Amino acid sequence: MVSYTASSTAEQTSISEHDDLQSARRVLGVEAAALDALAASLGDGFSRALAIFSATKGRVVVTGMGKSGHVARKIAATLASTGTASFYVHPGEASHGDLGMIVGDDAVLALSNSGETTELADLVAHCKRFAIPLVAMTSKTGSALDQAADVSLVLPDSPEACPLGLAPTTSTTVMLALGDAIAVTLLERQGFSHADFKALHPGGKLGQRLLKVSDLMHIGKEIPTTTGDMVMSDALVVMTAKRFGCVGVIDGDGRLEGVITDGDLRRHMSADFLAQKASDVMTRGAKTIGPDALAGEAVQVMNALSITNLFVVADGFPVGILHVHDCLRAGVA
Repeated sequence: MVSYTASSTAEQTSISEHDDLQSARRVLGVEAAALDALAASLGDGFSRALAIFSATKGRVVVTGMGKSGHVARKIAATLASTGTASFYVHPGEASHGDLGMIVGDDAVLALSNSGETTELADLVAHCKRFAIPLVAMTSKTGSALDQAADVSLVLPDSPEACPLGLAPTTSTTVMLALGDAIAVTLLERQGFSHADFKALHPGGKLGQRLLKVSDLMHIGKEIPTTTGDMVMSDALVVMTAKRFGCVGVIDGDGRLEGVITDGDLRRHMSADFLAQKASDVMTRGAKTIGPDALAGEAVQVMNALSITNLFVVADGFPVGILHVHDCLRAGVA
């Protein structure tokens, strides 16, 4: 029976960990080099593919088999979430009826590292029959897919990170990155905005992060306002009734002149306090925010100033008021 000492076991573990790290770094190095090569190789083909997708009135249909299929699903999801209507079609299912999903106004992005994926044949033929633009993403110039496509995005000749040179690793990473490049470039072409992104991501953390002040603010009669010539005894009634712990002071045109908070009450407390005018007690130039600002920005302002409310102002006029609790309830923090 072979026995191992604690020291020899620790030494073997250390060597093993070192080998693991070396292996992981080699993989990342190989894939990083391939991405650099991909960036350098982009040219006319990429521009032509973008022109096809930009002009597409229907959807960008993304397809691929095996590992390329997994990448194709992700590319389709990224395109759809960034303003380019898109979905994934499995090439095998396409041959059994799903070709009906792909119509004349669509464009197809087909992924195949070898360019010889048999399952794509019927889908490629469908594109040719109905004059549907076909963009290929492949590593093999002169392959069947490359020759059939209207535009080919040929990936750089880079080794797989797998030491056997067989498992799709570098090739799928490069495909995924190129799909991101397509999606983001289309996003920028279309002028896709925060508001557009929010409309497509209403749930979860993304939706919360993209909420605007206008989505959460209190409006109309809920806004606590008073005029500058109102005496503080009456201003306090408004301040108490609206329950925000503050009141905005407006001028004759309805523009916000200042804000009265609990702190202003304490600083001006005197025997004749209730007879003072609101304009004498208010803080001029109080911090406000616009209705189109992100709610997260409003929270940052309130935290920085140690305040709990912000008046929402558009062109000088108070159009709402936002309490920090409104943001917290919506999951914005």
